[in-house]
Amino acid sequence: MADNVKVIKHTIEEDMYYNNELVLSYNIQYPQFRSYEFFDSVKQMNKYYYMKAVSYQHYCIQTLYKLAVQDYQYSIANDFPVHQYEAMQVFDITYNQNCTVSLYSDRYEYTGGAHGNTVRTSETWDLQSGSHMTLKQLVNAPEGYRKYILNLINNQINEQISKEQYYYFENYQENTAEYFDENNFYLTTEGIVIYYPLYSIAPYSSGIVEFTILYAAGLVEQPECNRMRMK
Repeated sequence: MADNVKVIKHTIEEDMYYNNELVLSYNIQYPQFRSYEFFDSVKQMNKYYYMKAVSYQHYCIQTLYKLAVQDYQYSIANDFPVHQYEAMQVFDITYNQNCTVSLYSDRYEYTGGAHGNTVRTSETWDLQSGSHMTLKQLVNAPEGYRKYILNLINNQINEQISKEQYYYFENYQENTAEYFDENNFYLTTEGIVIYYPLYSIAPYSSGIVEFTILYAAGLVEQPECNRMRMK
């Protein structure tokens, strides 16, 4: 039996005008899943991502559009350049096997200024139960998943700094602990990717910083199907 699902990309988009001027453009992509084996789970997942997309659309229409109009009026009144607002959501399926789906979504908003802002969220689903998987379920280190992961992250940073491959804020060890969020992860075929928000441990130019925690027997296990439940 199949241990993965089919993924279909859906899009909600609109250009919004004020006084015949384009002031806001939004494009919201979200996944929908198809599977006979995991019908109940994908039904729940489809509702989850559809509702998130619709909620973001409402935010664009009810909040961002009003702000865009206010900025437009202010710019016109003061003879300033008009900046078009932009909102975009994209997603990436990073793992789709072993009865598990993992993905992240990036929301980018530009409301003027030098650059926009991107916020990432992610989910990892157990297709057999229809529930979210947690880091605690995936990392079985004796010292605890948080300490184990932070040690590996700081070791990777030390190595990158020694090779002058990356720039981090000086107090990066404090920052990696302070801004560590147990929900900020997704799976790949290589391991668990832990990510940090913009500005949290490195400058904006570094983007969303990622660290891969490799799978290791007995410590960081890849998900597996419960074959008894698949019969």
